[in-house]
Amino acid sequence: MKEMKQLLGPMRVPFLVLPPVCVLLGVGTAVWTDGPINLLSLVLAFVGALAAHISVNALNEYFDFKSGLDFRTMRTPFSGGSGTLPANPAMARSALHIGLITAAITALIGLYFLLTRGWALLPIGLLGLALIFSYTPWITRQPLLCLIAPGLGFGLLMVMGTEFALTGGFSWTGFMASLVPFFLVSNLLLLNQFPDVEADRTIGRRHLPIVMGRGTSSLVYGAFLLLTYLAIGVGVGLEVLPVASLLGFLSLPLAALAFSGAYRHAENLEKLVPSMGLNVLTTILTPALVALGLLIGG
Repeated sequence: MKEMKQLLGPMRVPFLVLPPVCVLLGVGTAVWTDGPINLLSLVLAFVGALAAHISVNALNEYFDFKSGLDFRTMRTPFSGGSGTLPANPAMARSALHIGLITAAITALIGLYFLLTRGWALLPIGLLGLALIFSYTPWITRQPLLCLIAPGLGFGLLMVMGTEFALTGGFSWTGFMASLVPFFLVSNLLLLNQFPDVEADRTIGRRHLPIVMGRGTSSLVYGAFLLLTYLAIGVGVGLEVLPVASLLGFLSLPLAALAFSGAYRHAENLEKLVPSMGLNVLTTILTPALVALGLLIGG
């Protein structure tokens, strides 16, 4: 049991709730645009999305341990890694293997959909694999890419990839729906970088809170929240999302509280933690509500 727990650590199991929510949003777009879905395709799409997230997590744990960052980071309930490898250095190779194996699983499932659904999925698949392998060693040193890469992975790639796996095509519905996790998941990683500024700077990272400061970054965080709800409203206004998708606005009070706390406590990391929790809830609840609206509308 102890060894199993150590293996699960680099996967960051408590944080693996994002793939189910993003896949559900892709399911909602597929049902809204195309009707009934194939169960096997759904299961494979979910496994591929989950494996991709595990791969990113495990490789991040491995690289952060090898760089020494794990020994300098101030860990919070929402950031700073699992702490598994600093406590068990011998697990580093296992974390690397987990990252590589789960990336291979994602690639194989992607190949299956390329052969059965069409090669239009290829750009999404290649970009997804590039994000998996380049995020920690390279993207975290490019401020703008570091800001949007998480949203690209969980938003455009995961939601629209699921839609394609289930329908064999892309739609404006899938694109507009994918903007919700695009902005929210980008925000999730952005706010989680606030406690890591000093530690990340020592190993050469250059994300937004490092190059622009926490205060300015909190304004970017607020802008991305606004763009999330704007995307829902525009999607409904253009009739590419059903009116029921406005259920996503039910999370707006949580988002407002998260922004208020992030803006007021950007430099007070102890007081920032509750806002980080509200940020997580907003990121999970909003796309789930939009997905529910799509399924009701469908």
